[in-house]
Amino acid sequence: EVLMATMLSGAALMDGALLVIAANEKCPQPQTREHFAALDIVGVRNLVIVQNKVDVVTPEQARKNYNEIKEFIKGTWAEKSPIIPVSALHRVNIDVLLMAMEALIPTPKRDPTKPPLMFVARSFDVNKPGTPPDKLKGGVIGGSLMQGVLRVGDEIEIRPGIRVERPGGRIEYVPLTTEIVSLRFGDLEVEEARPGGLLAIGTKLDPSLTKADNLVGNVVGKPGRLPPVLNTLRIEYRLLERVIGTKELLKVQPLRVREPIMLTIGTAVTLGIITRLSKDEVEVVLRRPVVAWEGARVAISRQVLGRWRLIGWGIVRE
Repeated sequence: EVLMATMLSGAALMDGALLVIAANEKCPQPQTREHFAALDIVGVRNLVIVQNKVDVVTPEQARKNYNEIKEFIKGTWAEKSPIIPVSALHRVNIDVLLMAMEALIPTPKRDPTKPPLMFVARSFDVNKPGTPPDKLKGGVIGGSLMQGVLRVGDEIEIRPGIRVERPGGRIEYVPLTTEIVSLRFGDLEVEEARPGGLLAIGTKLDPSLTKADNLVGNVVGKPGRLPPVLNTLRIEYRLLERVIGTKELLKVQPLRVREPIMLTIGTAVTLGIITRLSKDEVEVVLRRPVVAWEGARVAISRQVLGRWRLIGWGIVRE
C-alpha cells in the first residue's frame, strides 16, 4: 500500500506516462491494473505503452503478449495508445520510444501569471553528520511546480505545515513561511523556476523540519495565495468495479458510514472517517488536514485482506 500511495502521489505531478509491461509475463499483472487505474484517477491521458524484455522471449511469445496488452486496453481511454516493443537492456527501439514520447506527450501550455503552486513530494536535510552550526544549510523541499513562477529570494508559505501537539493533547498543523535561497533542477541551479520537471527548493528552514520527507504532502505557494486547509472533504465519488492490486479481483463493496478510508490528494496521503454518504457523494472527516480545492482529484482506498487497496476515485466539491 505504501508503493501505491507513492505511485499515486507521483502520478499527480505528471503530464504523461510510460506504462511498462514485461513481455515475459502474462498481461495484465495486478500491478499493471493498479498503475493503469491510477493514471485514470489522476487524469493522465498522454500514454505510451512500453513492451519491455522482448529480448528474453521468442517472437511468438512477444506477439502473444502484445495481443494480451491490446485486449487489456480495449474499450478504455487508452485503446489507441501506441505499444512499442523494446529491450531496455540492449537499448533496442529506444529511439522509437523517444520519438513517441516527443510526439504524444506534448509540453502543456502554462500560464505564468497564476499564483505558484507546488506539491511537495520530497523533503530532506542535506547536511552531513558533524557539520558545524555555522556551516549548516537550510532544509530542502522537492516536488513539481504545477503553475506560476518561483524565484530565488521569494517568500513562500508551506501548508498545512508541521504537526504540533498543544497542551491537553490537541493536535494542530501550523503553516511555515520561509525564503527561497536556491532553486535546482537536478544538477542545474537556476534563479527562476517554471513548471516542468522536478524542482528542489533550498530554504532557510531548520533542516530538522524537512529531514526524512517530513513535509511530504504539503503544498507550497506565495503567502496568502494558497488554497484552504481542510479538515473535512465533500467528495463526488465513483467506485471501481473490482478491487485494484489483488489477484482475486474482488468486487468492490459499497462505502459505509463510519468506515475508515485512505485518501490521496496530490502528494498528500491521509486517513479519514466517512460521516455522511449518498449515492454519489461522501463526506469524510480527516485525521490529517490537506490543502485542496474545488475540482481536485482524490484516490480512495480501503482495507482489503489486510492492506490498503484502491477502490475508487472522486472530485472535491465545495
